[in-house]
Amino acid sequence: MKHRLLKILACPIDKHHPLELKEFETDKEEILSGLLLCSECGRFYPIMEGIPSMLPDDLRTEKRELEFLKVWRDKLPPEVVDDGRPFKLKSSE
Repeated sequence: MKHRLLKILACPIDKHHPLELKEFETDKEEILSGLLLCSECGRFYPIMEGIPSMLPDDLRTEKRELEFLKVWRDKLPPEVVDDGRPFKLKSSE
């Protein structure tokens, strides 16, 4: 995902813009792994393999996103780990 894409992305649930970016892995100007956060509704949208997953809750894959959260747990903000929407990591994981 290119940084300039942030100028046009908005939360698909409440249309809030701009989204907050957390970068985990980059390759020059490309964001390979990261997270987009909506400060209005508290939802997160993972960036995996350079592609932001901006789907509504009912179309998201819980297993895939929980695996993403486990991999990047140390770099995630506490609000995503503890209270993330639509999925969050349980304290025992």
